[in-house]
Amino acid sequence: MKRFKAASDIREIWSYIAADSVKAARKVRLSLLDACQRLAENPRIGHVREDLTDHPVLFWPVGSYLIIYDPERKPLAIVRVIHGARDVPSLF
Repeated sequence: MKRFKAASDIREIWSYIAADSVKAARKVRLSLLDACQRLAENPRIGHVREDLTDHPVLFWPVGSYLIIYDPERKPLAIVRVIHGARDVPSLF
């Protein structure tokens, strides 16, 4: 698995949306960060996607985005935050 890129993923998502609306970008960013906090508190609420990867990660949807994380890591490791339309298998 590649080095975790979740922080830069969220920055890129913010930048992309902010080109049209800073307010909308802020809303999406806060939703993603709130979901990450929820996952840290409840790491088993995500689901396995064997159709996308055989890595031991779970997925959690937030709007059009997927938070991909490793529930076994302490503290919880958010691996990627990507748009659901992306080619997820190629990101691993």
